[in-house]
Amino acid sequence: MIQFYAPEIAETLRLPESDSAHAVRVLRMKAGDPLQVIDGRGNVYQCRLTEAHSKRAAVEIISCVPRPLPWGQQIVVAVAPTKHLDRMEWMVEKLTEIGVNRIIPMLCARSERKEIKTERLEKIAVSAMKQSLKAVLPVIDEMTPIQKIIGDFEGYTKAVAYCDDIVERKDFTSLYRPGGDTIILIGPEGDFSPAEIEATLQSGFTAVTLGENRLRTETAALYAVSACHIIDQINHINI
Repeated sequence: MIQFYAPEIAETLRLPESDSAHAVRVLRMKAGDPLQVIDGRGNVYQCRLTEAHSKRAAVEIISCVPRPLPWGQQIVVAVAPTKHLDRMEWMVEKLTEIGVNRIIPMLCARSERKEIKTERLEKIAVSAMKQSLKAVLPVIDEMTPIQKIIGDFEGYTKAVAYCDDIVERKDFTSLYRPGGDTIILIGPEGDFSPAEIEATLQSGFTAVTLGENRLRTETAALYAVSACHIIDQINHINI
């Protein structure tokens, strides 16, 4: 089923230009045709097309059904953007498909990339949300210094994935609490600096490992989020 995305659909009764073009030019939809619209905040609208305009298609809302995320906790990933932007974009797409609440591009001392355009990442997340039949769009923050991130998230399980074994590390799957709010920090290609690791540990983070293999930045993020969902599912089955 094709989903259209219109964050202000309840107020405007119109699709954005990109979705209008897709509905009218690509799918050849006409006035009277049914369509499904999501607002990115967990609502699914069953609609009828009333004006088949390729730039500002108008709809009538027939019904609205909530479709929240199937997990109740917050899963947050703070990750240092990769040098090659296509890998970061791929990561955002896959994290959205698997299921994440918030992605924070993180600025570290050894970051290869100091700036990032969140608008492009948000467009990728929207496409992945629609493709995976979700109705909630993950929050994508602006680039944020690690010092600002580690001072927040009170009450969360807080993990920092660190490559070197200078400090004792715990397996992430044994640290994660099923159903609990969680944030995990994934460092840049050159890893976190010793000063950053010390600061995160002092802020209540636990140094973790994501298995025996050394993973790329984007792979580490996918591994961590997938582990959260798998553990939740196993815990639900065993309850």
